[in-house]
Amino acid sequence: MQIICLDIGSTTQDILFLDTTQPVENAVQLVLPSPTILAARKIEAATRQGKNIVLAGDTMGGGACTSAIKRHLEAGLKVLAGENAARTFDDDLDIVSSWGIKIIADGEKAGGRDSTTIAMADIDLAQLRQALSNWNIDLHPDAVAVAVLDHGIAPKGESDRLWRFRYLEQLLQANLTLEAFMFSGTEIPSHFSRLLAVARSFKEDAPLVLMDTGAAAVLGICLDPMVAEHENRLAINMGNSHTLAFNLQGTKVQGFFEHHTSALSEERLEQLLASTVAGTLKGHDIREEGGHGGLIFEKGGNPFIAVTGPRRSRLAHSHLKPYFAAPFGSMMLTGCYGLLKAAAIKLPRWRNEIEKALAR
Repeated sequence: MQIICLDIGSTTQDILFLDTTQPVENAVQLVLPSPTILAARKIEAATRQGKNIVLAGDTMGGGACTSAIKRHLEAGLKVLAGENAARTFDDDLDIVSSWGIKIIADGEKAGGRDSTTIAMADIDLAQLRQALSNWNIDLHPDAVAVAVLDHGIAPKGESDRLWRFRYLEQLLQANLTLEAFMFSGTEIPSHFSRLLAVARSFKEDAPLVLMDTGAAAVLGICLDPMVAEHENRLAINMGNSHTLAFNLQGTKVQGFFEHHTSALSEERLEQLLASTVAGTLKGHDIREEGGHGGLIFEKGGNPFIAVTGPRRSRLAHSHLKPYFAAPFGSMMLTGCYGLLKAAAIKLPRWRNEIEKALAR
């Protein structure tokens, strides 16, 4: 079988295209600028040219493109956005309108000669298919797995950051394993606008599996042979924007926290990791610092500590001496390998074939 995994972050999109008849190490692997970075570049070009913008397409990750849109508006230029595209910036369209963005119906023809249309989307397999064709790679996957971080649609007046964590807590209470963060294309909770947008924009005749980015990376860490030797592991993903740490017994979650990477010093991160294992972690303290929160279900003993992610060097000199995980020799593809494992769990038809490939 052929499966493509896309781990969409705030700075990069990491892509793995695997033919299970080949060793995993021989899979096509790409680390490219993230969709929000690419959208931001198009917005910045329009700003330089003095052009108004029409945003079409669907909800995607914000970050860089949100900052670029605000600068575009500050330059006195106009922005029109379809409803779904506008939700990239906030699920509350009243807030988006208050910035000066004019909300239009999805598909509505708008703009003129002095405007440029920018398509918003987290995934574009047609573009990837065209690019890979230059190397005679025929992209027609039997399954697709995608990871994004979705803050969810918060009730009016509630922080997206706090709402996301509260809903993740509900998912874990129902299933206290990393499987709580996995969904088929038809299982996506209605609260997750970004995951739903990925499913809407997915046009392939193949099953779709979706997962939260941090959990996908942590699941990928567990495929590193050194990590796999330890049943109790403290797995940390230090992404460009978010840091998540899970204290695991197998795939059972004993405790975890989510914070913003930029807010964490080495000392504070070490404190949070130690308190996660000891069972003394205070989610309230993390929220007060501007992070998402933390949860403890039980104490974690003496776990093997492993870290991955593009910001993992922040723990390079830590007294905790974490192991730098790199499943199948590729740290940046850790989330994609986690997606492979998730696909094996969620797609019974392909389970044996994927598991066999991962076991080579």
